[in-house]
Amino acid sequence: MQKKIKMSNTVDYLEQLENEAIYILRETAAQFEKPALLFSGGKDSIVLVHLALKAFRPGKFPFPLVHIDTGHNFPEALEFRDELVEKIGEKLVVGYVEDSIKKYNLKETGGRFPSRNSLQTYTLLDTIEENEFDACIGGARRDEEKARAKERIFSVRDDFGAWDPKLQRPELWNILNGKVQKGHNVRVFPISNWTELDIWNYIKKYNIELPNLYFSHNRECIKFQDKLVATSAFIQPQEGDEVVIEKVRYRTVGDMTCTAAVPSEASTIDDIIEDIIQTRISERGQTRLDDQLSEAAMEDRKKQGYF
Repeated sequence: MQKKIKMSNTVDYLEQLENEAIYILRETAAQFEKPALLFSGGKDSIVLVHLALKAFRPGKFPFPLVHIDTGHNFPEALEFRDELVEKIGEKLVVGYVEDSIKKYNLKETGGRFPSRNSLQTYTLLDTIEENEFDACIGGARRDEEKARAKERIFSVRDDFGAWDPKLQRPELWNILNGKVQKGHNVRVFPISNWTELDIWNYIKKYNIELPNLYFSHNRECIKFQDKLVATSAFIQPQEGDEVVIEKVRYRTVGDMTCTAAVPSEASTIDDIIEDIIQTRISERGQTRLDDQLSEAAMEDRKKQGYF
C-alpha cells in the first residue's frame, strides 16, 4: 500500500517576506519601461540585489544599479559596491553630487558634521531625467523612520520628484498600481515591510557578504555628545575634542560626515542579531546625525525629492 505524503502548508516568515519582495520586483519590471535599482553598498541594498538575483536569474536584471555618490562615502562601501557589480556582471550608473554642486552652485550645510543628503536630491533627479527612469527601486523600510513608515510600496513622485504624504494611493492586498502621469516617477520599496532584525536574519540564512564596516573593528573616533564619529579626510579632530580608539561597528552606512558608529563587540552575524534584539533604539535614531536636526528632517527632504 502506497503511503500518503503529508504536505506542509507552513512557510517560514523569511520566505514570506522574500516572496513578497520578489513579486514586487517582478511587478516593477512588468509595469515600468525603464526602472532602476538604487544601490549604495549598504546592507539593505545588498539584500535587494540578492532578491533581484533570485527574481531574474539566469537572465540579466531588467534594470541597472544606480548609485548617487556623495563624495563622502565610506571607502569600504565603495570598494564593496565595485566588487559586487563586477561579480554579478550587471550595469552600474553613478551620479556624482560633486557634479551637481558645480552645476547648480550648491552650498553644503554648515556645522561640524555637514550632510550632503539634501544635495543628493539634485543628483538623483538629474540621473532620473538623463536616463529616463520611470521607477526607482530602493531599500527603505518602514521601521527606519516616521516618514518612511508613511510610504506606499509604489510611491508616486511629481514632475519635480516631490512626495506629498497626504496624497498617497491606497494599496489593497497585493495589487500594485504603476500607472502614473507623464513626467511623474515612482519609488518602489520591495522590503518596506521588513525590519532591521529581518534583514539580519535573512543575511544569516543565505550567508550574504557585507562590507566589514558592519562588524566590530577598531576605529579612531571623536566623542560628540553621546555619539562616536570616525575621523576621516572630512572630519578631523579640533581643539578640545576627545579622540578615542574604540571597538565599533556601523548599523547603517551613510556619509562619513553624518553617520555615527556604535560601540560593539559583535564580530559575527549571530552577535549582531543579539545586539539588535537587546537594543530599543532604531538604527537611524542611534547613528544618523542628519536625522536629528528636527523631528521632520527626513519628511522635509522627501517632500523636496529625496529618496
